[in-house]
Amino acid sequence: MINAGIAGLGWWGRTLVNAVQSKSEAIRFVQAAVRDPAKSAEYAQSQGLSLASDYEALLDNPEVDAVVLATPHSVHTEQVLAAAAARKHVFCEKPLAMSRAEAERMVRACQDAGVILAVGQNKRFWASMVELRKIVDSGDLGTILHIESHSSNQNSANFSAWREDPQEAPGGGMTGSGVHILDAMVSVAGSVATVNASLMTQRSGADPRDTITALMTFQNGISGTLAAVRATPLYWRVHVFGDQGSVESLSETQLVVRKSGGVVEHREVPAINSVFSELEAFALAIRGEAPFPITTQDMVETAAAFEAILQSVRTGQTVRLKEEAP
Repeated sequence: MINAGIAGLGWWGRTLVNAVQSKSEAIRFVQAAVRDPAKSAEYAQSQGLSLASDYEALLDNPEVDAVVLATPHSVHTEQVLAAAAARKHVFCEKPLAMSRAEAERMVRACQDAGVILAVGQNKRFWASMVELRKIVDSGDLGTILHIESHSSNQNSANFSAWREDPQEAPGGGMTGSGVHILDAMVSVAGSVATVNASLMTQRSGADPRDTITALMTFQNGISGTLAAVRATPLYWRVHVFGDQGSVESLSETQLVVRKSGGVVEHREVPAINSVFSELEAFALAIRGEAPFPITTQDMVETAAAFEAILQSVRTGQTVRLKEEAP
């Protein structure tokens, strides 16, 4: 059993704890670090967690094998580096980083320390997305030409105040729902080559009604479009087009497969608890039983694409990413 500590017990931090506590045979939470322990005392007691008022206490605790970060994006880099220095495996909520350089520093530090680095992209574990990638990898769609993605989630307007701070969460809906579909696109199409992005708002500052769109090309010649709208009800769509067919994920469990000749198949796949699955995968990676499904290269490429989207929004120009050496 992997004993984990968690930094942050807000809405999502508690979601992570609730997903595995007393349910998983691979991982459990034993301690939490929060700024105001009194506010979390009742919940912590109900989950069997000891409380600490600072992150360093988790790193100093010999009973904690790994740390889970449910903290603001701006502190991820320093917290991951500190975990690596303390030889603690680390699971960091998305976005891991908002630049290639930050992501590469985290990956390098964890590799040098011999600890696992995992990122909390739970929609990568959705049953529909697992099936979508299987279909793409099978070659049934022929040569992949294009990928479209859209994710909207009006719940993001009800998050903590820091999530509405453009300094903490730049790019409108990108740090909330947008990074999920960006990760989905990278998982299918690989490294991004160019980005032309636009952020539209109804008022100055942080605006939960904003929309973000991006036109992308990938290093392998695939084209792509991304869109996110924070004010509209929950909507998810990832659609991969090949020259012999397409596959479309429309929810956690719904897929549509279209084949040449007009054949259309609607599939419903069994739902799974994606948060449980990603934390169990983290524990299995720590135990050396299976690699974490999101590679560190994908983590870096998603961060690089995120950085390019933000740069394009700021400048109004197309951003060309540096092609990495093979």
